[in-house]
Amino acid sequence: MKRSAALSPPEPGLVDAVVHVESFRQAREARRLELIEDYVELIADLISDGGEARQVDIAARLGVAQPTVAKMLKRLADEGFVAQRPYRGVFLTEAGQALAEASRERHHIVEAFLLALGIDADTARRDAEGIEHHVSKATLDAFSRFVKAKT
Repeated sequence: MKRSAALSPPEPGLVDAVVHVESFRQAREARRLELIEDYVELIADLISDGGEARQVDIAARLGVAQPTVAKMLKRLADEGFVAQRPYRGVFLTEAGQALAEASRERHHIVEAFLLALGIDADTARRDAEGIEHHVSKATLDAFSRFVKAKT
């Protein structure tokens, strides 16, 4: 019985240089955005849960030092994703809120896909946290179709 091309392993060897460049560019861009998305998603969650996002809470949730958070918050403010108010914490801008919602939606789709494959809930949640940043729109759409077909 002949296997379909979709199920066949990729051919060994070096891929075309243009394809290689695009693959690495996509991976670099995903890594660059990963931290930004993690921060804005966490800030949105903190605001939703407790009405505010404080630097100390962000540091505790991410397991990093407060100076690391302060540096990233400055970057997020410079890029237009957050606004900081003295003695009031961190707030998402419209762009930050939109990015947080898109990131959360990607996370939910990836997690649902992993659950549909039979991955346990804890592992699916943790793995989705990494995968969500590196999955293309085409792959994400395929995950979504797969989940809908399974339900």
